[in-house]
This record gives sequence, C-alpha cells and structure tokens, in this order.
Amino acid sequence: MIRITHLSKTYGPVTVLKDISLQVAKGEVISIIGPSGTGKSTLLRCLNLLEQPDGGSIRVDGVDLLDKKSDVPKIRQRMNMVFQSFNLFAHLTALENLTIGPVRLQGLDRHTAEQQAMEILKLVGLAEKAHHFPDQLSGGQKQRVAIARCLAMRPEIILFDEPTSALDPTMVSEVLAVIRRLAREGMTMLIVTHEMDFARDVSSRVLYMDEGVIYEQGTPQQIFENPCKEKTSAFINRIRSLSWRIESPAYDLYAMNAELENFCEKQILPRQTRQHLLLLVEELLLLHGPLLPSTPIDLTIAYSEKKESIELVLEHRGETNLLQQELLPDELGLTIIQHLVQDIQCRRTDDVYRLTISLKSG
Repeated sequence: MIRITHLSKTYGPVTVLKDISLQVAKGEVISIIGPSGTGKSTLLRCLNLLEQPDGGSIRVDGVDLLDKKSDVPKIRQRMNMVFQSFNLFAHLTALENLTIGPVRLQGLDRHTAEQQAMEILKLVGLAEKAHHFPDQLSGGQKQRVAIARCLAMRPEIILFDEPTSALDPTMVSEVLAVIRRLAREGMTMLIVTHEMDFARDVSSRVLYMDEGVIYEQGTPQQIFENPCKEKTSAFINRIRSLSWRIESPAYDLYAMNAELENFCEKQILPRQTRQHLLLLVEELLLLHGPLLPSTPIDLTIAYSEKKESIELVLEHRGETNLLQQELLPDELGLTIIQHLVQDIQCRRTDDVYRLTISLKSG
C-alpha cells in the first residue's frame, strides 16, 4: 500500500531523516521504535505531508504524494493519523468530534454520520460518553475518542504517533486494547511507540530507528530476542553504560570510583553490588596495570535494566591474556575476581584481547 523511496528531511543544518526506503503491505502492523529524537515522528508526519520531505518519493497505492497534481486531502482521508496530544475540538462533544469530518469532507448526512459515530464509540467502549466534552473525559478516554474520530473517516491506513505517551500508566492499557482490536481486524497501521511489550505483541514487523535511518528491521521475535546490531540490542535491553580509556599508570582511581558510585546510584543498584563493582574494577586495573602506558586499556560497565545483569568489558592490544594464572604475580587478585563474578570470557580479534565479565547478582 505504501512505498517510500530515498526519503530525506532536514531542519536547517540538522538532517532528521536520511535515505529512508520502506514498503508497507496491506494489513501489516509496523511498530517503529528507537530513542527520542531519531526521526520516528517526523517519518509519520512526512507520510501524511504534515511535514514536506526534502527528497525521495512516497507512493500510496501507486499515487505519488509529492506530485503537485495529486489530491493530497483525498489521500489523507485514506491515511489518517492519531496524535499523542489527542487534538480533539474542545468546543465539540465526543459525538460531534466524530461526525464533523464525515459531514463536511465526505458529504454524509448528519443522521447517518451520527449513527455510524455511535457504532464506533461502542467499538472503543465510549458510547455512554457520546455527549461529553473533552474536558469531561480522562486522558485515556480522550485518546480513544481520537482513535474513534479517525475511524469515522473509514481510513485504509492509520498512523499512530506515540498514542500513549501523554497518558497516565493506568490509562495506557485501555488505548492499547483498542489498537490491538484494530490489528486483529486487519487494519494497516504504522505505530511509533515506546511500549516494547505492546510492539512485540501486536506487530507483524518492527523497525528500529536511530540517527535518522532504519537501523534494523525484522519480525518481533528477531528484533526483541535476537537483534543483529549492537545499538538495537542496547535499546531493547535498556542498557546503560559507563566507559573509561586508561592510558597512564597515574590514572585517578578515586575519580573513577566517584563516577561509578554515581552510575550505580542512577541505576538504583544494591549497595552490595556497588561494593563488588568497585572492588572488581580496582583488581582488574591492578592486574592490567603493567600494560600501561605502552598499551591503553578500555573499560566499560554495562547494566541491562531488562535482564537486571551487569557486564564489565576490558579491552587491550597485546599478545597475552593477563588473567592466565601462570602470569600473575600472585593469585590473590584472581581469587577475588573469581569470587565476585559469574562468568569470564576471553576473545582475541585482530590483536585485541576482550575480557567480558558477568557480575554475580546481589
């Protein structure tokens, strides 16, 4: 139904979308995920020409939206959009919000429009709120009315721009339930969302966007269980990291400890875990200190909020894994490390040794 080719969009010196190409088939439900500010909402707004692309093409059933001869308002009626801020007419009731479009734009008589609107309000569970104004509704109810208003235009495609981001957590589920029902009924949808479990359940395909490009795409199972790219994995697992590059034996361990304490506090890690991390970093640097200054050491601590796991990754150039027992000046440091960690893996690639250490929980 939709074919996007080499789409681009800039705001002054900032490139928001870079060479986006995408095809959407009839009945597909595509969730678009990724960090804030990576062009997800801009992509939807370009699809509906609320933002004018700077390059590329958008075709809906073969019709080029960017052709000046195209009837854009007519195409918009086929491809409606639901915004995160509801955008209801405050001076109209829920019922009137649903009937204004079909009456004014599609020429439907008011009686028929009201009958259809009531059926749609029943669909989203708000028939009893038909004569309420938006300020008499909760956030979740407003968003359901916004979806109902969209459905009243009988669209073939619906674009959802973070439909639950403005809602209290207790109201999110009622909106997602309506979208799930539309998915089961075969509505073609593109959904920008931060609700990962919802995206996994409802989507036929998931796009991960980063830095203005579609960085990775695939089935929900592939993206959420076995992503191919590092950025996707870090986002899915909500990984927070702290890194240092150590180039001198005179490194400031006290400053590193302060940074580490601050990092642990932000992630709300238990006190015992913080103490183990501090001790582990100190022992690793003592064992690898002889490499400095000839060989810099890169040390990264990564915490996965989803898995509730912590990994330390230490990398250096050289020929030797310094955790080999016969190379240690004494066994105390290695004993301490082995006591604190769950697993140690060593891999050498292109003359770079990489130690990946999984910390014990608790």
